[in-house]
Amino acid sequence: MEKTANNWFVYRITMVAAVGGLLFGYDTAVIAGAIGFLQANYQLSSAMMGWIASCAIIGCMVGAMFAGGLSDKVGRKKVLMLSAILFAVSSIGTAMPPNLTWFVVFRLIGGLGIGIASILGPMYITEIAPAAIRGRLVSINQLGIVSGILLIYFVNAGIAGLYDEAWNITTGWRWMFGSGIIPSVVFMLLLFFVPESPRWLAKKGQVEEPLAILTRINGRGQAQLELDQIRATLSEETGTLGELFKPGLRKALFIGVVLAILSQITGINAIMYYAPEIFKSTGDGSDSALLQTILVGTVNLLFTIVAIKYVDNWGRKGLLLVGSAGMSVCLLIIGGAFYLELVKGYIVLVFILAYIAFFAVSLGPLAFVIVAEIFPNRTRGRAMSICLSALWVAVFMVSQFFPILLESIGSAYTFWIFMIMSVVTFVFVWRLVPETKGRSLEEIEQSWTTGHAASQHPRPLVAK
Repeated sequence: MEKTANNWFVYRITMVAAVGGLLFGYDTAVIAGAIGFLQANYQLSSAMMGWIASCAIIGCMVGAMFAGGLSDKVGRKKVLMLSAILFAVSSIGTAMPPNLTWFVVFRLIGGLGIGIASILGPMYITEIAPAAIRGRLVSINQLGIVSGILLIYFVNAGIAGLYDEAWNITTGWRWMFGSGIIPSVVFMLLLFFVPESPRWLAKKGQVEEPLAILTRINGRGQAQLELDQIRATLSEETGTLGELFKPGLRKALFIGVVLAILSQITGINAIMYYAPEIFKSTGDGSDSALLQTILVGTVNLLFTIVAIKYVDNWGRKGLLLVGSAGMSVCLLIIGGAFYLELVKGYIVLVFILAYIAFFAVSLGPLAFVIVAEIFPNRTRGRAMSICLSALWVAVFMVSQFFPILLESIGSAYTFWIFMIMSVVTFVFVWRLVPETKGRSLEEIEQSWTTGHAASQHPRPLVAK
């Protein structure tokens, strides 16, 4: 009797990979609860505060730059394991640095892990997932990220509430960073129980092992068809960096890079990294600001679940258009509230939460989904490294200059700059981003190489 698709197997693999996303979010957002205490402990200027918040991003850039090529050589699973080790080292080091310089060094190491996870999580899931539910599964990686962000918000608030302000300034922030060792070890252990990417195995010339994995995912008949399709497209690819700059794939690379950058310069990390400081600027104390930050993380989580539910029904492009339009309106109102000094009530909180909701159903998960989908098998690692290195450059610029912008031009104009970027995102998606739902990775690849955008040749959704 022919074996049928095993969605439980696919979801189990996806959830393990998404723990890497959880570490990504956890390690990225830990700074939000600690930055105020670090500033007081080390007497940081605005520029130094920006550097401490953004130094890990330098590591992210380097990790993203080399992760794709390294994973093409040694496999997706091994490089995911490397990211877990880097997270663990960073957690221990940032918890007890002898001075600020060593704190930065260990944050850079953590950044390497984040950069690797940002590429390998969505890439690995994309190469495992059946086409009919690929958007949903890759979005689960984003669910892992926002779960990690929300978890560390709770951890930060819990630690901050243990003792008084003076203890937090000298010791509490160390506990916040050190807590990351627990999910790091969990991730390392779980990775022993998942298979390698079948597409990477096929690229290395193996047949039996990728066929066995694809059979568990899609059923025997479909698995053989998919493996034949993978091997056919691999035979047509050179796998070189230059291939990405040929007509067709050049457009895919442009879309991937620009979408990755726009997902960040619309302001999300300014809010996620500095949320407590933003809420303090509206007149709230430290405790209230940390609780409001937890509310931000909760909304982010809930609306990421909405994206997971509807991405394979409504499609990537529709959700991106709705999200970027909603973000534009919210940022306009937030900037207006600061400009008119209407910040003492709930207007800033309400529209920051609305902004987070629109981001979470669109750019949050779908930038990673699209970047992971649109490139050929042989060059996916290198292409994603280029796109997500650009993403981390954008994250660095936002996190480094956000406090400087607040000090120099004020909150209103800073949020209006993010609003303009959201409008640019809407126009870019509308004009250039193709719809990829329901198409196999090989079909998407062929649509570029034949000179046609995927959206111009819609195909029916094929049940796996």
